[in-house]
Amino acid sequence: MIFTYNKEHVGDVLMTIVSDSKGAKVTAECKGNVARIFRIDTQETVGWNIFQVSTLFDITGRGQVFLTDQEVAVLNQELQKEGFAEQLINDNEPKFVVGEILELVAHPDSDHLNICQVKVAEDKVVQIVAGAPNAALGLKTIVALPGAMMPNGGLIFPGELRGEKSFGMMCSPRELQLPNAPQKRGIIELDSQEVAGTPFDPAKHWQG
Repeated sequence: MIFTYNKEHVGDVLMTIVSDSKGAKVTAECKGNVARIFRIDTQETVGWNIFQVSTLFDITGRGQVFLTDQEVAVLNQELQKEGFAEQLINDNEPKFVVGEILELVAHPDSDHLNICQVKVAEDKVVQIVAGAPNAALGLKTIVALPGAMMPNGGLIFPGELRGEKSFGMMCSPRELQLPNAPQKRGIIELDSQEVAGTPFDPAKHWQG
């Protein structure tokens, strides 16, 4: 789940992205200050817009924002008040973390993609399909996990690349919009002493 807020350009609206619409046509159901956005074909909820959200709690930020469990509980009360049965489930786990490539095999249907098994926590390994030319066994890099919003506004969801499942993205300095990032392809290369699962800290992880 991704929360975004930009009062200057959008207004006092908290946009909540629940799932990827995968390009399907969507519509909205509005009740009071709540709008449910859902796919027309499956009726699946893909997002919520909460209008006048600053009347519910103090909110600042521009772009992706992270809410406390108490703030999400307030949003759920608002959904319930307007007659919606669904509930929002908060997720405060870091979405940009150090990852370590444990396995790397060539994609069977591509001449430049690799299927990587990437350790993103002490007890968690995810599969990521990547085309970075410098991806290598043992490399430590920064991974954007599902639920992340990239600096350019792109959203990370589980997906597939040429038939192979992918659960995140290994990031280049340019994609992370780091200062003095090389304008070329290639994921960020971290010191071998970095620990998988450590939240991304630009001041620590980039000396560009």
